[in-house]
Amino acid sequence: MDHRVCWPILSLVLLSQLPGCEGESRGRTIPKENLLVFTVATKETDGFKRFIRSANFFNYTVKVLGMDEDWTGGDVAQTAGGGQKVRILKEAMKPYASAKDLVILFVDSYDVIFASGPEELLKKFQQTKHSVVFSAEVFIWPNRHLEVKYPHVRDGKRFLNSGGFIGFAPNVYLLMEPWDLQDKDDDQLFYTNIYLDAEKRANLNITLDHKCRIFQNLNGALDEVVLKFEEARVRARNLAYDTLPVIIHGNGPTKMQLNYLGNYIPKVWTFETGCTECEKDTISLPEKDNKFPTVLVGIFIEQLTPFVENFFERLVNLDYPKEQLQIFIHNTQTDHEQDVRKFVEQHGDKYQNVKVIGPEEEMLNPDARNMGLDMCRQDVACDYYFNVDIEVVLQNRDALKLLIDQNRSILAPLVGRRKKLWSNFWGAMSVDGYYARSEDYVDIVDRRRTGVWNVPYISSVYLIHGSLLRSDLTKRDLYHSNKLDADMAFCQNVREQGIFMYVTNRHVFGHILSVENCHTGNLHNDLWQIDENQKDWEEKYIHPNWSRIIEDKILLQPCPDVYWFPVFTERGCDDIVEEMEHFGQWSSGGNQDMRIQGGYENVPTIDIHMNQVGYEKQWQKFLKEYIAPLTEKIYPGYYTKAYSFLNFVVRYKPEEQPSLEPHHDASTFTLNVALNKAGVDYEGGGCRFIRYNCSVQAPRKGWALLHPGRLTHYHEGLPTTSGTRYIVVSFVDP
Repeated sequence: MDHRVCWPILSLVLLSQLPGCEGESRGRTIPKENLLVFTVATKETDGFKRFIRSANFFNYTVKVLGMDEDWTGGDVAQTAGGGQKVRILKEAMKPYASAKDLVILFVDSYDVIFASGPEELLKKFQQTKHSVVFSAEVFIWPNRHLEVKYPHVRDGKRFLNSGGFIGFAPNVYLLMEPWDLQDKDDDQLFYTNIYLDAEKRANLNITLDHKCRIFQNLNGALDEVVLKFEEARVRARNLAYDTLPVIIHGNGPTKMQLNYLGNYIPKVWTFETGCTECEKDTISLPEKDNKFPTVLVGIFIEQLTPFVENFFERLVNLDYPKEQLQIFIHNTQTDHEQDVRKFVEQHGDKYQNVKVIGPEEEMLNPDARNMGLDMCRQDVACDYYFNVDIEVVLQNRDALKLLIDQNRSILAPLVGRRKKLWSNFWGAMSVDGYYARSEDYVDIVDRRRTGVWNVPYISSVYLIHGSLLRSDLTKRDLYHSNKLDADMAFCQNVREQGIFMYVTNRHVFGHILSVENCHTGNLHNDLWQIDENQKDWEEKYIHPNWSRIIEDKILLQPCPDVYWFPVFTERGCDDIVEEMEHFGQWSSGGNQDMRIQGGYENVPTIDIHMNQVGYEKQWQKFLKEYIAPLTEKIYPGYYTKAYSFLNFVVRYKPEEQPSLEPHHDASTFTLNVALNKAGVDYEGGGCRFIRYNCSVQAPRKGWALLHPGRLTHYHEGLPTTSGTRYIVVSFVDP
C-alpha cells in the first residue's frame, strides 16, 4: 500500500493560519492546565495501570482513548501496525483543532512511565522552539530504506519514534488529519513520511527530541540509561547526553528493562522512603475461616529431595484454614511415595480435596504443571493457585496469607539458598533469554532493599490469581516453549501477555534446599544432609536449646569435670538408632575386632561404627560444628579440631551385654550421647566415675556427657536391667 501522505485543501488552509513558534502563545510560560495527555489503550493491562499511577503521581490530566474496543491494529510486537491509534486520536482531536493555547501530549501507555511533571515537560517543550516534537531513537522502523531521506544529525538520535510526541493542538490536529489508511497500517511510517517531507516538516514546525530531553526510548539505549536517586525521588538519567528525560518508553524488546526502572521511578522505591506502593491496593482477609479465598496448592516433587517429611509438616502447620485449601501433588520419585502416602492418610480428609499423580503415571513436569493450573482454571470457586516445589522451605506460617494480602496477579515470595545468592527470581535476562544479574539483585536477595519487585522470571513458589487463569492466561499449555524448561516457558508465556510477575521480600519467607547431592540408599537419608543443608539438618536433629547452653546455663556438671548438656532432638536420636538397627551388623562384643587398627579391643562393646554405615564424614562434621565450640568454653585454653578416631553406637541389653567394665578411654575427651529414654525404653544403665564415686543415672534422651578420657576419669557402664539402651560414643583428640 502507498503510504504517501496527501494533504486536503482544508488542511492547507488551516496550515496557512497557524502561528509560528515565536507567536504570542509560544512566548510565555505555558501553564500546566493547558496540557492534555492522550493515550490509546484498549485494555487495562498491568503496564497501563503503572502508566496511570505515574501520571497521577505528577497530576497529569490524561484522556484514555479506545478502552474496551477490540484491538485491530495488528501484532505490533512482531510486525508493522498501530494505525488504529492514529484513527482514534484523529477523531479525538477534532474538538481541539483550533485550541491554539492547548498543548497535546500523546504517548503509548502499556510501556511508558512518567519520570517528571507537567511543568518540566512544558518548559522543555518550549525550549525546543518547535510546534511539534517527536521522540527519537537509533533504529529506523518500519522501512529502513528511508534512512537516506532523514536529515543528518551531528549529535543525538536520528530517527522518529511514534510512541511519544508533544505539540500545540492545531499542529497536532493537522498532523492527524490526512490519515485515511487502515487500522493495521503502520502509525510510525505515517508520521515518518510527514517528517521526511521537508515542506510539511517546516509548515508543521516538527523536530525530533534528538538528545532525549523529553522522551527516552530504551531500545538501543540501554547502556546510556541509569537510575538517578534524588532526595525521596528517582529519575532516569541519559549518560550520553547528560539529560533527565521526562517520559521513559520501553519500546521494542526493552519491556523488562522498563519494568526494572519502574520498580523505582518516579517514587516507587527510594532510599529515604523504602517501598511507597507496597501498601497500595492491598486487601484484608476476612475474620471467619469459611470466608477465606479457596486456594489450590500445587506441590511438585520432580527430583530426589531431602526433608520431604518436614515439607508436609510445614504444609499442615500453614496458618490457613484447611477447609479452604485443595491439594494437587505431582510426584515422580518412588523414594518419596511413602512421605506422600503418609501425608494423605493422616491429613487428607482435612482439606477440600486431594489429588495425587504418582510415578507410575509417568506424567512429565510441564504437563503436570499445566494440569494444576487447569484444575484451578476450570473451577470458578478457585480464587488462587499456589505453586510450591518440594525443595521450598516455607518457614513463615503466614506466607500464603501475606501473598494474598499483597494483591498482585502473580506474586512470588523471595526464597533463596542459604548463604548463597541463588534465589527463585531473576532481576534481568540476557539477550538469549537466560539469567542476567540486575544492579539491585544482591540488595534484594540480602533484603537491604525490601519491597515488591517487578521481575522477568520467578520459579519454585508463587501465587497466581484464579481470575487471571480464566481471562488472560486461558492458554492451556503455559509450561512448554521450544527448548526452554518449564519455569522459563511459563514466564515467557506470561510476559508475552503483558502480565507482570512480582517477587516480594517484605517478609522473611524461608529458603530453598540444595538438592544436588541428595543422599539415597539409607533408611533416614536426611541424616546425611549436614554438609549440603546444614541449617535444615540442624533444625531437624539438633536440640533447640543447644545454642543457649552457655548463655542460659543449661550446661550441668553432675560430677567433677563431667558436663551434661542437650545436643540432639528426639527425632535425631530415633533416626540414628533406627539407622543402626536397619543396618543390623552389630559386633559380637568380643576382644577380636578387625574394624580397628591392630584388630584387638581391650574393652569391647556390642556396637556399630559410623564408618560401617558411611556416616564417618558427617559425624566428624557434627563434632567440629556442634561439640568443638562447647569444648573450648568448657575447658578454657584448650583448642580442639574435634577429630575423633572412633565413633560408634553401643547397644546394651540384659541378655546381650548389660554393662561395661571399668576402663579409661583412649581419648583426650569423650562424648557420650543417650539415644533413648531411661524408665521408658530401658531400666538401669548410666555411667559411674569411680575415682569420684559419682554416677550419672537415668541420662536424658538427646543429652550428651562430655568428660576427660585418659588418666583422671576411670569409669564404668552401669548395668541395664531391662529393655534396650543405646548410646553414641566418640573418642576425641587421641
